[in-house]
Amino acid sequence: MSCGVIIHTIGDKAKNVTPQVIHVEGDPDHPINRGTLCPKGSSLQQDIQNERRILKPQVRRPGSDRWEDIPWNQAIDEIARWTKKTRDATFIGTDAKGLTVNRCESIAFTGGCTDTNEFNFLVVKTMRSMGIVRLENQARV
Repeated sequence: MSCGVIIHTIGDKAKNVTPQVIHVEGDPDHPINRGTLCPKGSSLQQDIQNERRILKPQVRRPGSDRWEDIPWNQAIDEIARWTKKTRDATFIGTDAKGLTVNRCESIAFTGGCTDTNEFNFLVVKTMRSMGIVRLENQARV
């Protein structure tokens, strides 16, 4: 569970109105933040409306000096391929003493405070199932 936020919008299927966020506030009935917002929550409206906000996956190829937009399916496929290649090449089955460790020290994961505890729970389970030991998130439950 993360903080409760109420986002007020206009333009939802209304004629001659451009959809946009007009106000963000904490949810006073939410058990976590009880109506208060942290700096990230307070700046959420600016994050949503930022004209420089990236809305598509991007990749910068080796040797390139620019980022290029790629389709979501391609981004997911590339992430999966590189993750598997790295894990296969660097997986440690046993340590120097011959003990079974089954770990991957060459991949790391970090989560942010905008991720829910449920999301972070699934991330930890997924990363651990791949043997990844270097992971961090802000879910402390």
